[in-house]
Amino acid sequence: MPQGRVKRCAGLLAPLLLAACTVIPPASGPRPLPPARPGGPAVAPPAVTPPPPPNAVALGVAPGPDLATLPLAGLRPAAALRTFQESCRALLVRTDQSGLTRPDDWRPACSAAATWPAADAAGFFVTWFEAARVSDGRSYVTGYYEPEIAGTRTAQPGFAVPVYRLPPDLVRAWPFETPFEQRVGQPPLGRFDPTGRFVPYYDRGQIEDGALAGQGLEIGWAADPAELFFLQVQGSGRLIGPDGTVIRIGFAGQNGHPYTGIGAVLRDRGLIGTGPGQYPGSMQGIMAYIREHPEDGKALMRLNRSYVFFREVTGDGPVGALNVPIRAQTSLAADPLMVPLGAPVLLSEGDRPEINGLWVAQDTGGAIKGANRFDSFWGAGPTARVIAGGMAARGNALIFLPKGTLARLAGTAPAVPAPRRK
Repeated sequence: MPQGRVKRCAGLLAPLLLAACTVIPPASGPRPLPPARPGGPAVAPPAVTPPPPPNAVALGVAPGPDLATLPLAGLRPAAALRTFQESCRALLVRTDQSGLTRPDDWRPACSAAATWPAADAAGFFVTWFEAARVSDGRSYVTGYYEPEIAGTRTAQPGFAVPVYRLPPDLVRAWPFETPFEQRVGQPPLGRFDPTGRFVPYYDRGQIEDGALAGQGLEIGWAADPAELFFLQVQGSGRLIGPDGTVIRIGFAGQNGHPYTGIGAVLRDRGLIGTGPGQYPGSMQGIMAYIREHPEDGKALMRLNRSYVFFREVTGDGPVGALNVPIRAQTSLAADPLMVPLGAPVLLSEGDRPEINGLWVAQDTGGAIKGANRFDSFWGAGPTARVIAGGMAARGNALIFLPKGTLARLAGTAPAVPAPRRK
């Protein structure tokens, strides 16, 4: 929720779904060449190139309405303009995986944004952008927030749950027994055991039982394991000490085990719903179950073997995938194959009215995949927690692209920047 999440996991707290996280690099070693036949020379098999995943261009992009016809003035344009300004330093150098834009396409709008008056923010978007609809434009939006949980920098009575930084023995490599022809894409995450064998990394239960204890990996210590669990789902947050000290932490990596949404587990067990004895399908409902059933709740959380590691971060907000701060009620997590990260996005006709407005795609998330799938950021504090914890909105989405982009994609004209505002 991405460097941060908030490289997040785009921490999704929609009913019954919780986000998975993406991870960090390290590399694999050289691979031995198998013999062509018994006694023959070693010959490398043909290279296997997986097909590229579909992006926005492959799915289809259509022009949206003329922005001058939309009521942008009432859709938080000033906040979106400020957030777009902060995104420009990444937009101008980042490769757009969606296939929609090139870095230079954004240069005129970014130059203008630097001095554009906030009072005419709606005019900025009308002047420099055109609307595009990816696929059918029908959006599904969940929510995430920056949790604030009780925590301290050192272990002390009442604060005994470790918050770990990335372990140095967490690496990517191919297990020796993996056939050469299956070594396609990124190697898995794991560790080398004392015998030199590459094995999966410790899972949540093993880590909670002390697999990493005594290695000096603790950034801090939390008071409540359930609160830390949900902070891991979000991918970033704040540890608040009894004296008011704040330690801001962000996503650094994940242990390589698949993510299991515990809300879905409760649903499958018939414990989520609206009937007698059932819990609401929101973060609050899941937390209530854990509180009321401590032992079963602990076992439930351990079903999610994925474990998130953190780094300490500084600045005035959690950092998203563009390595710039994300902003409450303005920043979205999106699939970078479908939306240029840094692009403005207009969400409208949502069945949750608070979702309607101008946003900027600045983050990613493991569960935020596909066209018009977004995760909305709501900031920190109790109100943000409630909104994000129950957010699940359907509506429509328009991506704002630099003027001339659609003509270039259609092959009817080169990209032509809008005229400079005098």
